[in-house]
Amino acid sequence: MKRYILIVLLVLPFIGGYAQETPTKSDTLRKDALNVFMESSDYVFEQHTDYIHREIPYVNYVRDIRDAGVYIIPTRQRTGSGGFENTCFLVGQHQFAGMRDTLVFLTTPDETTEGYRQKMVNTLKMGLMRYVARTPLSKYMNISFSEPLSETVSTDKWNSWVFKGSFNGYLNGQKTYNSSYLSGNISGSRITEKWKINLNASYYTNNSKYIIDEDVIKSHSDSKYLTALIVKSLSDHWSFGGSTSLGSSSYSNKRLYFNLMPGIEYDLFPYSESTRRQLRILYSAGLSFVNYTDSTIYDKIKENLWLHTLSASYEIVQKWGSIDFTMSYSNYFHDWSKNNLSVDGYLNLRIAKGLNVNFGVGASLIHDQLSLVKQDLTYDEILLQRKEIASQYQYFTSFGFSYTFGSIYNNVVNPRFGNSGGGGMMIIMN
Repeated sequence: MKRYILIVLLVLPFIGGYAQETPTKSDTLRKDALNVFMESSDYVFEQHTDYIHREIPYVNYVRDIRDAGVYIIPTRQRTGSGGFENTCFLVGQHQFAGMRDTLVFLTTPDETTEGYRQKMVNTLKMGLMRYVARTPLSKYMNISFSEPLSETVSTDKWNSWVFKGSFNGYLNGQKTYNSSYLSGNISGSRITEKWKINLNASYYTNNSKYIIDEDVIKSHSDSKYLTALIVKSLSDHWSFGGSTSLGSSSYSNKRLYFNLMPGIEYDLFPYSESTRRQLRILYSAGLSFVNYTDSTIYDKIKENLWLHTLSASYEIVQKWGSIDFTMSYSNYFHDWSKNNLSVDGYLNLRIAKGLNVNFGVGASLIHDQLSLVKQDLTYDEILLQRKEIASQYQYFTSFGFSYTFGSIYNNVVNPRFGNSGGGGMMIIMN
């Protein structure tokens, strides 16, 4: 039995190989085709890689970036209408070193999957043409043109305003436990080259009941708030604006709060490059009025607080991976010891052929919990996290890696038995 299994394992990798010992025209063209590496950090883009392989079959999709003549980095950011501005950065290397292209296509909030992937494929086809033109396969290409645009543009009756509403409910339970959850949200936004306006109203409530022997434990939390953000573009590096919020939170012991925080921001890189790199520094200062539900540990039932915040955010997407890092500091003016310092960062790194690693880390030094309830919390409130608890710090870490090896080419799409990618071996012996 072991001998038969060993023979099968040795023979399987070579099945079908001997039938192609003599190079064919198709095989020659495949070796001459453009080698392309596509960054897959964008999960939406990654879902359609099979479709791209089918629709653009005249290039080689290689696994490792060092084997590629051109690599593609897809990014996207939300537009004012609720859709997305999708950007593909094409960067040549090896024989195409020095060649770079940036291609953009827009999708609407109601864009279908088919509409999205057709736009994506058409955009990639246009971007790859000048690279394919330098390969022997160029003589087999045929370029056509269609006019999708109307001659006139109708006036936008909404003046760039977009509104969205949602409501969610959840109920579950069993003999000794039941829970209900309700939330609602309504938002409006208007985003143009010069202005960014976001308005939002939300409500949330959560109720739970636990039956332990003869005891019945009930838990309740709710929050509601209104927020507004208004930003004016001053230049390709500077912007000015502010945010305000009004609401309440049972978790934070706030019966009513109101914040007003004007601020100014500077981006070291032009905002037009925001999908690839950002280094934004934001300073805000303002007033916070709070009316507490219960007396705080500082014997306050309400107070007016002046405060400021300074934050720096760095984001970059490159062929070796991506970095997303933020550091922020805030304190109250009446007592500078009441402050908060937090950092968090994410790193996705391609460190070797087929090997990718990712790290995440975050930490905060907390010295500004002014709203803590004076009375001792019950075990129920602590265990169910229904009230904010005193803490001088918090942190998190995450990490992961993936490794792929084998053939550098990845051109064929085979949907049979699904796309799980898994496999197995069945040995039938008489």
